Amino acid sequence: MTAPHHSGPARPDAAAGRGPGAGAAVDSDDSDLLAALLDGMDAALCAFDADGTVTHWNREAERILGWTAAEAVGRPGLAGWAVRAADAEEVTARLSAAMRAQGRQVHEFALLTKGGGRVLVRTQLSAVPGAGGGAAGVYCAFSEVHTQIDLERSIALSEALFGDASWGVVLVDADLRPALANAHAARALRTGRTALLGRPLGELLEHGVEEVEGALQHVLAAGAPPAPTDLWVTLRDQGGAPPERRCWRSGFLRLASPLAEEPVPLGVAWLFMDVTAARLVEQESARLRFRGSQLHRAGRAVAECEDPVEAASLYLDFALAGFADHALVDLLPEPGPAPEPPIRLVRAVATPTGTPGPSPTTVPGGLPVPYPEGHPAPQAVERCGSVRAASDCTENWATSRKWPEGTVHALSTPLRSRGRTLGAVTFLRGPSRRPFDRGDATYAEDVSTRVAAALDLAGKFGPAGD
Repeated sequence: MTAPHHSGPARPDAAAGRGPGAGAAVDSDDSDLLAALLDGMDAALCAFDADGTVTHWNREAERILGWTAAEAVGRPGLAGWAVRAADAEEVTARLSAAMRAQGRQVHEFALLTKGGGRVLVRTQLSAVPGAGGGAAGVYCAFSEVHTQIDLERSIALSEALFGDASWGVVLVDADLRPALANAHAARALRTGRTALLGRPLGELLEHGVEEVEGALQHVLAAGAPPAPTDLWVTLRDQGGAPPERRCWRSGFLRLASPLAEEPVPLGVAWLFMDVTAARLVEQESARLRFRGSQLHRAGRAVAECEDPVEAASLYLDFALAGFADHALVDLLPEPGPAPEPPIRLVRAVATPTGTPGPSPTTVPGGLPVPYPEGHPAPQAVERCGSVRAASDCTENWATSRKWPEGTVHALSTPLRSRGRTLGAVTFLRGPSRRPFDRGDATYAEDVSTRVAAALDLAGKFGPAGD
């Protein structure tokens, strides 16, 4: 720091009771310290004695108005050089009033720069108490109004964000732990605002914590991403509430200290909104569009098939894309309007379990598949409705049901045509896919009607009246 520009009246009691040399050294040290403190302030500051003479003028005041300390200190008030003559009386009256008042007085008025311009400032005036209990002077701390307004806006914005804003706000420290959160974020994370602070994110999120922490680390290292991003997370069980998967539209801001010479990251501001409902609707719409496109393409391809059984297999090949890993078609030896138990099914079509490829067909009429009791395929035939099944995590769950190893989800749907049940089609999913839902069952039923029509067209079962 360069030598401070500071001047002020000597204090007659500063060296009282001391020798001349010691008193001068202490006064010099105190004066240098005071000057350094004044010049290091972020706010502009000037001071006046009881007669209104300028006694102090720091560097921030010099920066704002252009007048140096050497030019300002010793002048009788501000009139004629830092204040227009028309405003001098009002400003002088405010300075005098502040000397007699208790506490700080806040005012706004215009000051003149050395170049002749005008600057609107906001001032805080306060009396300087003297030794006898009266006022020895007054000090005036001031800053440009727009700077003060910017500060107030920043504070107001911070208060608004950490109030009950309509989106979540979490301040995360450099250790990736929440340091501050608003009410919306606490509700979204199913915890209280104070209980949230300082806890690792892994204690709050069951799935998706790696993605969130990765995003936070990236922001700390490289800055904020150019656009918000969607993060899918699953909240941990908090107080008995079931885990649920949520999509949070998230934006990130790196926070750096304005007081450091070089940017020092203080943490990350994480702002998010819950867009789960919208994203699920978008996913469902995209899924329906894709499935409709697949059925359309399958219909055009089937139109060129001479063999109806090949057409049924082709329908399955198109339906599997994005829907299931395997498909099986089992047929009844004799179709009927309402098959009676025991249900016997013969394998007709099965997708390959090794390398992907078209579904090969077999000639019905062989031995029935030895399905165990309660198997979804015979149940679907018997009930004339879709049946879903999920693995119970036992080792031989799939193999005992005559399904490929690794199957964890199944959906069986009856094949109905001309008022008769021909058999059942079963779709299988592995562990990388989610369980079948009602929307999947509707799609499977749509596919099954087309497969059943193709198989019925093959003429394997004769006319409907037989």
